[in-house]
Amino acid sequence: MDYDTVGAAAFGAGLRGMGVNLLVRDVGAEVAFLETVFGMRAHQPTPDFAIVTYGTEVFQLHSDGTYHSNPLLGLLPESPPRGAGIEIRLYETDPEAACAVAEAAGGTILQTPADKPHGLREAYILCENGYAWVPSRAI
Repeated sequence: MDYDTVGAAAFGAGLRGMGVNLLVRDVGAEVAFLETVFGMRAHQPTPDFAIVTYGTEVFQLHSDGTYHSNPLLGLLPESPPRGAGIEIRLYETDPEAACAVAEAAGGTILQTPADKPHGLREAYILCENGYAWVPSRAI
């Protein structure tokens, strides 16, 4: 699927497996954060939506306004953090490199890079929407 040209109906019909969609206040700001800190790529970004790829993985960003009739909108907190309880793990991202640029890109480092007993070196970085991004590499 060509994420740069696919239409909405074909994109939706072509999704398989498990999907992730993050609701964000500002799609452009989240895109800039993800591209800067983790080297992700946004496809067809608009103020309301973006397709985002991380290697071969794909997920979506939607602005709050696109969820005007969705039952989840009423559950969103007025202030961050939104994503409490979810970790978005990025197993092919250098935690030191991500932490080096995270704060300048609007992120908050919750935990600096550390070796963990489960065989990964990882860090915890919160984006301005409150999602915990965990760049990780095998030790």
